[in-house]
Amino acid sequence: MIEKLQAIEDRYEELGRRVSDPAVIADPNEYRKLMKEYSELEEIVLKFREYKKINSDIEEARSLLDEKPDKDFRELVEAEMAEAEERLEQVKKELKLLLLPKDPNDERSVIIEIRGGAGGEEAALFAGDLFRAYTRYAESKRWKVEILDSNPTELGGFKEVIFSVDGRGAYSRLKFESGVHRVQRVPETEASGRIHTSTITVAVLPEVDEVEVEINPADLHIDTYRSGGAGGQHVNKTESAIRITHIPTGIVVTCQDERSQHKNREKAMRVLRSKLYELAQQQVNSEVAETRRKQVGTGERSERIRTYNFPQGRVTDHRIGLTLYKLEQVLEGDFDELIDALITNEQAEKLAAVSSDNAG
Repeated sequence: MIEKLQAIEDRYEELGRRVSDPAVIADPNEYRKLMKEYSELEEIVLKFREYKKINSDIEEARSLLDEKPDKDFRELVEAEMAEAEERLEQVKKELKLLLLPKDPNDERSVIIEIRGGAGGEEAALFAGDLFRAYTRYAESKRWKVEILDSNPTELGGFKEVIFSVDGRGAYSRLKFESGVHRVQRVPETEASGRIHTSTITVAVLPEVDEVEVEINPADLHIDTYRSGGAGGQHVNKTESAIRITHIPTGIVVTCQDERSQHKNREKAMRVLRSKLYELAQQQVNSEVAETRRKQVGTGERSERIRTYNFPQGRVTDHRIGLTLYKLEQVLEGDFDELIDALITNEQAEKLAAVSSDNAG
């Protein structure tokens, strides 16, 4: 591990020299690329330097003890050494986590799709609740939310809503939301007080730019049509809604949220790029495809990653067996405790996999 860390530090120092080179500064693309790598290495290099400093402090303390100092000074040195050794173990753990393979999409913004599954209007209402919860969570992180397409219902829910969350690291935290979410509550229309169970599906896609996914215009079939649904006065007056079909893959995206056909087309293309990028990733790694199929599922009640139980005020994440009695706070956008637990679990699994590979 130390050799690997030393190589990373050497690379970091080399990059530091290169980004100060006038020839590199004069080339914006090269400068941006090198600065990105430099900033990505910074955290692990600073942690490695801390590791080396603590090791040096421990060696120095050992040398002092070898000189057989008086009792009071010896006790002071031993106490400081014990503290340094404890901190060293913590830093080693942190370095192991920093060395774990990173998801290349973690720093990206995301596009999220929420769709009502089983449960009709009650599922659509919960889709609206979850959309608002994610919006509040994004606001707490100072990320920007923009609706790309939606199909609202008369009661204030969504049959589906597609939106972007723009902010560095959004994917690293929101990717855990992909899957089937189950809600158990008594609908307002239910006179007998019977609890209904309904589901919605959430898909989280990393957002990509035009440079990363090239789309041949000849591969697209574009239809325009009049907007429909609960969308305000301009609905059905102009053919501003857009439907884009990507002929080679059969992927269809629609957007009818804007009055402008141009803006709807722009938003639909953002969604299409993310879907094509994800498809390309799945083809490279069939395990990812299988994982996502397992995650998103069909919206059936039995397939679920999380349950929101209103009568008991609880949220249960079934992947890690975590139950929190803070449903109200979660729906106000307080997802950090859930997401932190999922990240910790993922890191533990990765560490176990690395350990078993090394043992093998």
